[in-house]
Amino acid sequence: MSRAIEIAAADGTIDAHVFTPGNAEGPLPAVVLFTDIGGLRPCYYEKAQQIADNGYAVLMPNIYYRDAKGIIVPEGKSFRDPDVRPTLVEYAGHLTPEAQSRDFAALLDGIDSEAEFADGKVGVVGYCMTGAFALRMAAGHANRVAAAAGFHSARLAEVDDPNSPVHVVGTIEGHVYFGHADKDELLPPEQIARMDGALAAAGVHFTTELYKGAAHGFTAKDAPSYDAAADALHHKRLSMLLNELL
Repeated sequence: MSRAIEIAAADGTIDAHVFTPGNAEGPLPAVVLFTDIGGLRPCYYEKAQQIADNGYAVLMPNIYYRDAKGIIVPEGKSFRDPDVRPTLVEYAGHLTPEAQSRDFAALLDGIDSEAEFADGKVGVVGYCMTGAFALRMAAGHANRVAAAAGFHSARLAEVDDPNSPVHVVGTIEGHVYFGHADKDELLPPEQIARMDGALAAAGVHFTTELYKGAAHGFTAKDAPSYDAAADALHHKRLSMLLNELL
């Protein structure tokens, strides 16, 4: 069960989708789902609905609304295709921490104005590059975000990166969960350790889990790295986190 909505933002109008359970009655706790670099597409609609079916209203925005509306990657294509990748990399380059911050505020305003969403705390989940988005939203809106999760997150704690989310986690008040691929070239062990150290030093309640044998992108059904067992575990862990905190 989903419907398309538009949310006014400082940089334009965010096209987004709201997913609810088929038997939904009344407002439900809100979860924001950020797609991976591939943007809106069928496998993420399915993912959002699966989360919603556990009793939530899921808001999935088009992270690339500044540049294009709706689905970016043509059917039958993927991020890995040489005629698609440059466009996505260009669009992703516009998503600076400052741009993200403006979008987070707009998304929370959108949640507060739509009937499907209950008042109170929210959850947020990101994949690949948007694992960092989830952290930044939890840090920037500590009074609203009760749970933040990232799966096969990328580049969370690169050395000498002034824009790394590792620098902002000190303000997080909610719980954080990471599900990492154990051999992820985009998040090597030293970055995992650096992020874990920053969270621990800040006193953040967090859990880090390595998904043995999984590769980067293990939750994306349209990726060659998709891993059904790891994807099922991701849904189980996310369900546990949201159930406890929302």
